[in-house]
Amino acid sequence: MRAAVLRGRKVETRETADPVPAAGQLLLKVLSCAICASDLHFMDNPEAVADDDSGLWDYQEDADIVMGHEFVGEIIGHGSGIDAEEFPIGARVTSLPVLHVDGVHRIIGCSPAAPGGFGELMLVQDTFARVVPDDVDVDHAALADAFAVGEYYVRNSGISSDGSVIPVVVGGGAIGLSAVAALARRGITPIVVADFNEGRLATARDLGATHTVDPRERSPYDVWKELALGGRAAPSLVELNHGGADPIPGCYVYEFVGHPGVLDGIVGACPPDTRIFTAGGAPEGDHISSATAKKKGIVIHFGGGPKHEDWYGTLAAVVAGELDPSPVIGMTVDLDGVPAAIDLARKADGPARIMIHPFGDVR
Repeated sequence: MRAAVLRGRKVETRETADPVPAAGQLLLKVLSCAICASDLHFMDNPEAVADDDSGLWDYQEDADIVMGHEFVGEIIGHGSGIDAEEFPIGARVTSLPVLHVDGVHRIIGCSPAAPGGFGELMLVQDTFARVVPDDVDVDHAALADAFAVGEYYVRNSGISSDGSVIPVVVGGGAIGLSAVAALARRGITPIVVADFNEGRLATARDLGATHTVDPRERSPYDVWKELALGGRAAPSLVELNHGGADPIPGCYVYEFVGHPGVLDGIVGACPPDTRIFTAGGAPEGDHISSATAKKKGIVIHFGGGPKHEDWYGTLAAVVAGELDPSPVIGMTVDLDGVPAAIDLARKADGPARIMIHPFGDVR
């Protein structure tokens, strides 16, 4: 098959081996796949997964790896043991991006043995796969994985729409935007979003953000203070902890940048008693001022999702038309356009999501 192949930290479009479905696997003709920032982290920072003992990642610099874990494909073949009535030939499916290979689970697109959607063909596991109705846009369904991440962080934070918390979303890439959508679907307002890219801030507004800011021009925490305090003086942590101040909304920060220094910047700038939910996870490692975090009473929650309920619930919302991920889509390329599209995505200066159609426009 033709694919955009990662080998030796370089991506080029060429021929590579066709995947062969094993027991319990479906062979797909890829219809749509998105480029995700985690694809870039995987290819640019293999040392970050080299010591991982989960078995999920399998970076091999001297082997062909076909990335891509946000996808929809058409079933064209079955491994043994597949229920052909549940997964008929010609049906469109997407899947939680996990494949059972050689006794372990691999993240699809992060192992030579689990090729992803940056190619013409790929494999999915029947236990994780779900049929996508023909009337659902394949690009929308392919983005269920990305929007499930934002759903996880928002759900896990326990935020409610009673006005007791004003959220600040830091980073307007696809995952940050998915958190905006998850907040808006819960009826939460106001929602503050910070990003350097005006196009992404405009997309955030389309998805339900009420206040957007370029941090080079203004701190998002100044916006939060205006909304939360209404001109009053900010209470100290002592007043907050011991009832010496009128109640004010809390601050929940959802961080989706993934660059060193961003999390520490949030710790230094956010108000006391902030809850930070960080998905960014700089792959090269990071440093935070733990003493500052302690003095300000900050709680930081790292990673852990999405969970099954977030992933399948998000897909169900897309299928039902309750969630429209289309605002994040800004560009579509074929396989030959993938290397340049990856370079554009790495700069974080293009659209939040670039879609790949290996066989051209399917609509």
